[in-house]
Amino acid sequence: MEKKIRLVKIDCTEETELCKNYDVDGYPTLKIFRGIDNFSAYTGSRKAPGIVSHMVKRSLPAVSILDKDTLEDFKKADQVVLVAYLDLEDMTTNSTYTNLAEKLRETYLFGAIHDSEVAKSEGVTFPAIVLYKSFDENKVIHSGKIDGEEIETFAKTASTPLIGEIGPETFQNYMTSGVPIAYIFAQTEDLKKSLSDALRPVAEKYKGKVNFATIDASSYGGHAININLEADKFPAFAIHQTSGNKKFPFDQDKEIITESIEQFVSQYVDGKLEPNIKSEPIPESQDGPVKVVVAKNFDEIVMDDSKDVILEFYAPWCGYCKALAPKYNTLGQLYIDANLSDKVTVAKIDATANDFSQDIEGFPTIMLFKAGDKQNPITYDGDRNIEELIAFVKKGTHEASVEYTAEMKEKDESSAKEKEDEKSEEIHVDDDEDAEVEEHDEL
Repeated sequence: MEKKIRLVKIDCTEETELCKNYDVDGYPTLKIFRGIDNFSAYTGSRKAPGIVSHMVKRSLPAVSILDKDTLEDFKKADQVVLVAYLDLEDMTTNSTYTNLAEKLRETYLFGAIHDSEVAKSEGVTFPAIVLYKSFDENKVIHSGKIDGEEIETFAKTASTPLIGEIGPETFQNYMTSGVPIAYIFAQTEDLKKSLSDALRPVAEKYKGKVNFATIDASSYGGHAININLEADKFPAFAIHQTSGNKKFPFDQDKEIITESIEQFVSQYVDGKLEPNIKSEPIPESQDGPVKVVVAKNFDEIVMDDSKDVILEFYAPWCGYCKALAPKYNTLGQLYIDANLSDKVTVAKIDATANDFSQDIEGFPTIMLFKAGDKQNPITYDGDRNIEELIAFVKKGTHEASVEYTAEMKEKDESSAKEKEDEKSEEIHVDDDEDAEVEEHDEL
């Protein structure tokens, strides 16, 4: 298929004003233009196939009308395409399909054929939806009811490889699919292939209930810790139920073979496996202004129905979290000094060392668990300063508020500057080679 897409690049070190006008604040930044004033940020894959796939979807109409001469090229236009075989006079079904295509146009390519002879040559009759893909069985037919939600579920299930590969480009799709993920950690391509071959019958049996995928343990072995597996002990297998963030690691002392994994997955699907819960020890004391939450005391502190609880999910290596720490301690002390500890708790949890059911997308994530409404926490999206955090806590059931005066702010800023100066005097790094940098193999 001919693609009328232009590629342009701009050197923002030379065109500073132009880049500023289009809100470019980091590099590389990709933006999609449909005219000078109609543009949007591109946030997808940074590899060529992913960019091409996205731009093809954006360049075509929501539904491409096909015939026998254009069908074959359309099938090859992307890794996954959907083609509806519909009677042109069936307005309701055509409308349903078009609405779905508008909704998912950045996810799939949608085509339609209204020629019954072409449908017959593809082994279907009106109405039918066929998903064509460049992997596994190449073609999946849905001949049931043409319902938007039903077709969306069909497409999501049929477009997922029987045993895929998890990496930076695919991780988010697996996490948001709504289907539990069965991770197969392996350190070599040969081992990935042999394990995939051994587990293929299990993946086929539970397709749609569990998504199987290999993951390169050499590059992303650190992710094993996130699903409660031991690091550096591979190959390994685990199921991650993303809804509720529940982890089911397979015994790493056992061999990964078809029979044992079949039994393990069967027990999981039947609800007979207990999730593995990772938790730091409960602190012996809670003397600081910020309560320390771990998995084992999460319900006791955060779900205390009598209090509004503001909770920071942090990572020890996160620079933004470290910058927030002194302000967050000040916030906690303000509610203690105002005798509001019976109404408000300021708390934090190391999200890398403890399990929890909330969905977070980055660090730090701050949530407010309101008294009497713990199942609907509010996620904070403001600036990380004390004044706005106070306003956020006031959204709680108790509407508790504290005073943070200009004098307090000046004192805190002065103290922070002194500590920064002391830190600068202690650190002497001559060049980048001597700087100790912590590396992470995260997805």
